[in-house]
Amino acid sequence: MVHRILGSTRKISRIFNWVAGAGIILMMLLVTLDVILRFFRNPIPGTYEMAGLLGTAIVSFSLAWTFLERGHIVVEFLVGKLPRKTQWVVDGINDGISLILFALVAWQTWVYGTSMRMSGEVSLTVQIPLYPFLYGISIGCGLLCLAIAADLMDTLRRIQQS
Repeated sequence: MVHRILGSTRKISRIFNWVAGAGIILMMLLVTLDVILRFFRNPIPGTYEMAGLLGTAIVSFSLAWTFLERGHIVVEFLVGKLPRKTQWVVDGINDGISLILFALVAWQTWVYGTSMRMSGEVSLTVQIPLYPFLYGISIGCGLLCLAIAADLMDTLRRIQQS
């Protein structure tokens, strides 16, 4: 079951990561075009706003894939010296705390996005609705929670089998 959840999470995470990559390309093109047009005294209004909003999508959509690929920075100078089973226990505790934290972030950004949708909040310059980006953060964090939960179950299995 863990492998099925992990496999599905990997597939979805890969798609989200590709969307994040497309967001990086879009942001790069937008900023580059804005810089070129500034040279001709005709900048794109709201570039800073749009780059910031794209940044939220880029970061939140790449969280789960980065976790699954172990692409984040890990400092193991202390834990690496512990016995293997103790390392797994520390990993399990870390996964549990991370799962709670990101579940809270996913929940609260969804609640905040709903509040923004109800109030009709938009960005200042280009009047883009903000709630879809908050929902995107929530979905990205929710996907990260699935990845962490699968990793936690795998860690608990390893602890039990040792």
